Amino acid sequence: MKRIGILTSGGDCQGLNAAIRGVAKALYFRFKDDVEIYGIIDGYRGLIEGNYKRMKPADFSGILTLGGTILGTSRQPFKLMRVIDENSVDKVKNMKENYKSMKLDCLVILGGNGTHKTANLLREEGLNVVTLPKTIDNDVWGTDMTFGFNSAVDIATNVLDCIHTTATSHGRVFIVEIMGHKAGWMTLSAGIAGGADVILIPEIPYSIDAVTKTIRQRTKDGKHFSILAVAEGVLSQEEAKLSKKEFKTARAAMAFPSISYRLAQEIGDQTGQEIRVTVPGHFQRGGSPCPYDRLLATRFGAAAANLIAEKNYGNMVALQNDRIVPVPLGEVAGKLKLVPPDCDIVRTAKDIGISFGE
Repeated sequence: MKRIGILTSGGDCQGLNAAIRGVAKALYFRFKDDVEIYGIIDGYRGLIEGNYKRMKPADFSGILTLGGTILGTSRQPFKLMRVIDENSVDKVKNMKENYKSMKLDCLVILGGNGTHKTANLLREEGLNVVTLPKTIDNDVWGTDMTFGFNSAVDIATNVLDCIHTTATSHGRVFIVEIMGHKAGWMTLSAGIAGGADVILIPEIPYSIDAVTKTIRQRTKDGKHFSILAVAEGVLSQEEAKLSKKEFKTARAAMAFPSISYRLAQEIGDQTGQEIRVTVPGHFQRGGSPCPYDRLLATRFGAAAANLIAEKNYGNMVALQNDRIVPVPLGEVAGKLKLVPPDCDIVRTAKDIGISFGE
């Protein structure tokens, strides 16, 4: 009898339930009645506290198009995993003991970068682990694509599409703040697809003078509106020169709710134009997964079941050159897949006249 645990960790995104379903359906198809699946509630917290339940085949029915995660999720910072908390809880010890008490053959973990760090820690502690890469940021190293990304890009692009009509009607400058603290894949993709005039991403520090120069030139050319797609983690060229500590101090003292509002103030002061800020926020993570993400999540789930059947543990399921392949967790953990400033997508944007504020 195979006993498999499944948990989802970190931020939610579209496609989590589709991936859970893919894992379960493939396991049931391969092992029939010789498999038991245990859903661990609220991510690593559930594994630490021993909060889990035996799942039935019916639990995985009707969830392909459902957003969020039926198992719940939580954020458990990797840097605190080996820290004994105020309640004397040894998190790593508890996770290992609960894994053993469930008599698991393998633990399937769905998550992003922080999740994969902890998954690799569990692998190093001797647990059988297989992971699936999810995040709207598409910044997990070792895979061309994460599920959740395309669904979120669809939403962000729709926001930009809708902003266009009001921007053109009123002749305003609109800033749309898109999720992405460290990686700009989402802002880059939605910005191009949504026809943004300026795209600002964390990987390419911006000059406010270059941004306003673009806006002024558009006005001079008779275009009285501009759309800026701005990643929430962007930084100016001046900020890029600061140390990590100095940058955090400067941002903590910033008198604006987010970088987009600071940009709005600066652009308004330099151009005299009317600026509006739109922050779709968690809308980008919600709702049903798009067809692409349903397919990708299902492919990942089925591949995870195959790795379990082959006892090929310690791997993340990844998409590379449109093929599903295993990537060792030791190679994935602790690495970010950032946008190369000279990559083809950035060059495409520049070729059609999009400014990156350089």
